[in-house]
Amino acid sequence: MSPCIDPVVGKILAGWRYDISGIAPEMRGDYEEHFVLCEHCRKRQRLHRTIDLGLIGLASVSGAVFLLAFGLILYFGPHHSLVLEVAALTGFALSALIWVVVAVATPAPITMVQVAKLGARQVHNRLPEEIRQRLPEELRVKIMR
Repeated sequence: MSPCIDPVVGKILAGWRYDISGIAPEMRGDYEEHFVLCEHCRKRQRLHRTIDLGLIGLASVSGAVFLLAFGLILYFGPHHSLVLEVAALTGFALSALIWVVVAVATPAPITMVQVAKLGARQVHNRLPEEIRQRLPEELRVKIMR
């Protein structure tokens, strides 16, 4: 992997986990330009977002499995079912807590919105002109931002 083109800016971005979504838009210019020019920081940012989304996905799957286990325990009613039900609900609560902490502490939701807008923009650009003109103006503005 190539080294960072500006180690000072790279260290600042590494300290923020390569997340500039929380700073004022007028202050982002230099950092956005650095991401455009620096392959090292761009790859690190992508790695961090992949980890964030992976954690959210893993917590979601884990919560679903605990809910499924709770449902199966209720359905079959084995001995000591109260202990198993409490364990399943505790696991679900812990998975939900981890999901919330990761979603709040990382820019993953913002990244997902940006990806959705990019996809919508690509679909919008492929639409025939007469259909594009039928879309409400505020929707077109949101898509193009």
